[in-house]
Amino acid sequence: MSHPSIAEINAGFAARLRAGEVLLGSIIALPCAEVAELFSRAGFDWLFIDTEHAPLDPLAAQGLLQAARCPCLVRVPAGEEAAIKKALDIGAAGVVVPQVNTAADAERIVRYCRYPPRGSRGVGIVRAQGYGLDFQEYVAGANDNVIVMLQIEHIDAVNNIESIVRVPGVDGLMIGPYDLSGTMGKLGQVNDPEVEQAIETVRLACAAAGMRLAIFAATAEGMKPYIRKGYTLPIAGMDLMLLAAAARGMVQALK
Repeated sequence: MSHPSIAEINAGFAARLRAGEVLLGSIIALPCAEVAELFSRAGFDWLFIDTEHAPLDPLAAQGLLQAARCPCLVRVPAGEEAAIKKALDIGAAGVVVPQVNTAADAERIVRYCRYPPRGSRGVGIVRAQGYGLDFQEYVAGANDNVIVMLQIEHIDAVNNIESIVRVPGVDGLMIGPYDLSGTMGKLGQVNDPEVEQAIETVRLACAAAGMRLAIFAATAEGMKPYIRKGYTLPIAGMDLMLLAAAARGMVQALK
C-alpha cells in the first residue's frame, strides 16, 4: 500500500486551513515519538511542535513528525532563515514564527519559506521531498502549500496589525497573550482589560482581512469562547500540562 507523500499531506492541510475550517491542534514539547503518535491518533487535526521553548533540536522534531499521523507545524526559535529552512526540510506543513512585529518582518519570513523566484529558500535532498523520491512533486507545490503562521505577542505587533494582516503569503496569526501582556507592563495579567482589548484589536483586524487566527488555551472550557469568536486554529492543551493535570488528578483522587 502506498502512503500519501508529504507534499499531498501538506496540500490538503493548506486547503482546509485557508478554507476557514476549524482545525484543532495541540502543543507537543516532549521529545517522545509515542506522544506525537498518541495525540494524532486521539483526533487532533494538527500538532504544534515547539522548538522555541521546548528542548527539541531538529533531529528530535523530525522524529515527532515521522511519528505523527497528522500534519504538523513547527514553531521555530526565531525568524531566521536557517531555522525556517530546516523546519520545512524535515517535513513540517509550515512554520510558526515568534516575535513578528512589523510588515517588513512578515515579508522577510514569507521569502524564507518560498523557493526562488518567489523567495530565498535553499534546496537540499531532505525528508520533505521523500529524500529525493518525491523531489519534483514537493518542489512544484511547496510555494503554494507551505503554511506561514506568525506570532503576535508584542504591543508593537498590535500597533502594526493592519499592515501585517495584509502581507501576501501569510496564512495565519497566532496570539501570544502572556508575552503580549509582558510587553504592556502586565506580565501574566492576560485578563487585564487593556490586554484583552489588544487581543480583540488583533481579532478584528484578522476578521476584516480574512486572516486565520490561532490561540492557545490550556483547557477545553477555556478554548470554547475563542472558537465562538471565530478562531479557526484553536491550540488546546499541551502534552506536559495534560500529563501533569492527569497525574495530579489521580493523586488527589486517591490520597
